[in-house]
Amino acid sequence: MVFDLYGNENCLEVNNFYKKLLAEMPDLLFQFVIDSDNRYSFPLVSKSADDIFELSVEDFTNDIKLVIYDRISLQDRDLFFQSLVKSRKEVQPWNVEFRALLPKKGLRWFKVSAKTERSADGRVSFFGHVSDITELKDKEEKLRISEERFQFALEASTAGIWDWDMVTNTVFYSSLSLKILELESTDIFDDPERWDKIVHPEDLPKYYSDIQEHFDNKIPYYENYHRVMTSSGNYKWILDRGKVIERDGNGRPLRVIGTHTDVSLQKEKELELLKTMKLYSDQNSRLVNFSHIVSHNLNTQAGNIKSILDFIDADVDKQTINEMLEHLRTVSNDLNDTIANLTQIVKTQSNINIAVAPLRLSEYIEKTITTIKGYDKQTKVTIVNNVPKYLTINFNPAYLESVLLNFTTNAIKYAHPDRDPVVVFDFSIEPEGYKSLKITDNGLGIDLAVYGDLLFGMYKTFHKHQEARGIGLYITRNQIEAMKGSISVESKVGVGTSFKIIFNDI
Repeated sequence: MVFDLYGNENCLEVNNFYKKLLAEMPDLLFQFVIDSDNRYSFPLVSKSADDIFELSVEDFTNDIKLVIYDRISLQDRDLFFQSLVKSRKEVQPWNVEFRALLPKKGLRWFKVSAKTERSADGRVSFFGHVSDITELKDKEEKLRISEERFQFALEASTAGIWDWDMVTNTVFYSSLSLKILELESTDIFDDPERWDKIVHPEDLPKYYSDIQEHFDNKIPYYENYHRVMTSSGNYKWILDRGKVIERDGNGRPLRVIGTHTDVSLQKEKELELLKTMKLYSDQNSRLVNFSHIVSHNLNTQAGNIKSILDFIDADVDKQTINEMLEHLRTVSNDLNDTIANLTQIVKTQSNINIAVAPLRLSEYIEKTITTIKGYDKQTKVTIVNNVPKYLTINFNPAYLESVLLNFTTNAIKYAHPDRDPVVVFDFSIEPEGYKSLKITDNGLGIDLAVYGDLLFGMYKTFHKHQEARGIGLYITRNQIEAMKGSISVESKVGVGTSFKIIFNDI
């Protein structure tokens, strides 16, 4: 049965209802009347007045306005009475918040909410309640201070804030996040795909992978460095951090919050440092190469001189002395050229840029053929030079001499025991337009499945040869890469090997 308050004619029953209802009300309930002579009266004041305002019901007499006036905080007195006068004059609801200093409780916040009515005799009645809102005001103040601190932290920070609601698939980006992108500094809601579309394509796989790992609860939070395109079309490096703060019953993420930090300057310095370290490493490598060039090239030519002198000593009748002296002169000239080139390298070691000159490739191959005459006492070495005589490449002279000599001597050193060594030099243009040189031999070959990853390593050898030191191919690759070229290899055991040099030259 529903109690019909307005239709019930039993006054006792209605009064009992009101009595119980008012007893449960924590606020101070009142009827406040101001007559035409400006006299105050309180026809109704609930007993909670003593608890709320530390005044008994008996205290609410005509002089109560003076007591109330004294208790209202000095800063709020004008506001309180101006609002009362306005509500009385305009017969509008009376709503006001004010502070009052109570004898026991001290300073408290109160709120008055009342309905206003004017009677025919000019009286204005206020029907309402007074609430103690001190705790609410304290919470509001703490919240305000917290928000101010948070806002100050945001303004002082270099991090933008983002908040992704995965249920509605919307993302809030703070003004600083947008500022990173050189957009207007206004907070907006946007779809999450917006950011994804501006991430650098090279960074996307790692970006998605890191987020998914956190979504799958494999890592406690998400952190990723990636580049994003700004409105000006340039890329900036940012540090993106995020954490799931709400999941459903199955562990699926519902809400993620995080930060964006512009780390472009830091990344630029980091990349510059890496570049500097690489330059020093390259210079170090060139110094190592230089020492090996000295030992390798000069030892080869010194060995040729010794071989020629041995031939002269062995020729008792001196019938071939003129021919040997001619070979000796050739080797001597080549030695002088080598020393001149090595001297040039010494001069340029303090410079990061290696001296480069247009060189006739065919001539350097011919010089190599002359240099290796008598090498390892081989008399049936066939070297085929198919490189056009007019062709030039931009390369360092000493490096080119060393590269060609290494490949040629290796082909002879690792010749197949059942056939005479044959070395073929072929020139071609790669699809990208770069010049390339292919050096093919019919030697022992290399098992690339076993040694492919070690082929160009320092001191790595793949054949049982007494002179194998595992340094030649290492030197060669470093020299080619120092000239921004590349090298590849094809080989079959028992058939032979082909090395292809692709020059950084079009």
